[in-house]
Amino acid sequence: MQRRNFIKKSSLSAAGVVAFPTIVPSTVFGKDAPSNKINIGQIGCGRIARGHDIPDTIKYEDARFIAVCDLDSKRLGDAKTLVDDYYRKKTGKSKYMDTKTYGDYREMLLDKDLDAVVISTPDHWHSQPAMEAAIAGKDIYLQKPTSLTVKEGQQLQKAVLENNVILQVGTQQRAMPQFRVAAELVRNGRIGKVHTVKIGLPGDPAGPEAPEMQIPSNLNFDMWLGSTPEVPYTEIGVHPQNDYSRPGWLRHRNYGAGMITGWGQHHYDSAAWGMNTELTGPVSVEALAEFPKSGLWNVHGDFFVKHEYENGITVYTSGGYTNGVQYIGEDGWIFVSRGDYTASASDPVDKEKSSKALNASDPKILESVIGPNEIHLEKIDDQHGNWLECIKTRKQPISPIEKGHKACTICLISDIAMQFSRKLKWDPINEWFIDDPEANAMLQRAQRKPYGTDYVKMG
Repeated sequence: MQRRNFIKKSSLSAAGVVAFPTIVPSTVFGKDAPSNKINIGQIGCGRIARGHDIPDTIKYEDARFIAVCDLDSKRLGDAKTLVDDYYRKKTGKSKYMDTKTYGDYREMLLDKDLDAVVISTPDHWHSQPAMEAAIAGKDIYLQKPTSLTVKEGQQLQKAVLENNVILQVGTQQRAMPQFRVAAELVRNGRIGKVHTVKIGLPGDPAGPEAPEMQIPSNLNFDMWLGSTPEVPYTEIGVHPQNDYSRPGWLRHRNYGAGMITGWGQHHYDSAAWGMNTELTGPVSVEALAEFPKSGLWNVHGDFFVKHEYENGITVYTSGGYTNGVQYIGEDGWIFVSRGDYTASASDPVDKEKSSKALNASDPKILESVIGPNEIHLEKIDDQHGNWLECIKTRKQPISPIEKGHKACTICLISDIAMQFSRKLKWDPINEWFIDDPEANAMLQRAQRKPYGTDYVKMG
């Protein structure tokens, strides 16, 4: 029986099923009782895991990290130390937690004590472990982008829905109040009918030539490559061996599409929130982009993408715009970005209306109050906290797989459009390009056996 269902099942005592002794020590049912904790395994222990996913999850009383997994044994050891030290300092007990370590996440998923996993791997290793975690009945927090290809995203969505697990996509701008406020104002007509959305998103620079290097003994490089083509090892193509700075794989097409998927899923998800298009997509896409002519890094640099929607809205994305999302309507505009916003319980209203993170053509637009009979979007304080709460309640999180997949798909078809000099017509329901076999061939990639979503047994 999974721990999250323990209390629910044991409540059957009201119907006459009593399985507990009359007198039980208080420690058994206290807030630290095992049955009250969500046992979590961390898959991928690099920069995002250490700086974001682990600290933003472990701080909750409901969460208990019991295992970590990484293909780099140095990073694996660092992650174990990070988790063990956290619990040692929190409890004052030197041996409170002896975090389990795994070099292969598939072994971790066999642990019956494990309730959920956080996946903070490189982009090409998002969908497969998430699919296998879903099949194993584990709830999932998944870093964006949701998938490397559209087909992978479809396969992941199927696995999550069929196995009825909770999956939260790490599009945490939904937890930042200014993005919700902007979307609510737009959805409630404060700038009139929206006709244009402009999204500011930078490109990536070209990189140096990178000669082949000896594979570090602490790295399982073959498994790190996973489903992608076998290539020689070079450090800037993987991750730094001596620190946790930004890894070079982010700028190589084998492993992702660059900023269009890196930051793109955040902004396309936020834009869709305001446009009320979260479960659909554009009907056309066209793009221009510059790509490096030399060096290891080969994702897009400067670019321009145009999406047209059936509801008449046109979305433009470019590094020439300020990083953020600008909704433009018949009666004005609203711009929203992360700014320098830091959530503060002591002064949330002023922060929500910060001109650095939220701006409008007329300041009075931002002062408008959303009435009780108007559209109120879901409000959460934290993306990881919302995930944990949904694990307990079994309600859908704020960024479920269906919305995450649609936002990621917009990123991926934008990258595909960069490879062509023509306008591509898109069917957002069936998720394919209309009458364009050449473009449709890019909705999936060949996968190197034995790795890849195509080889996951769906049960």
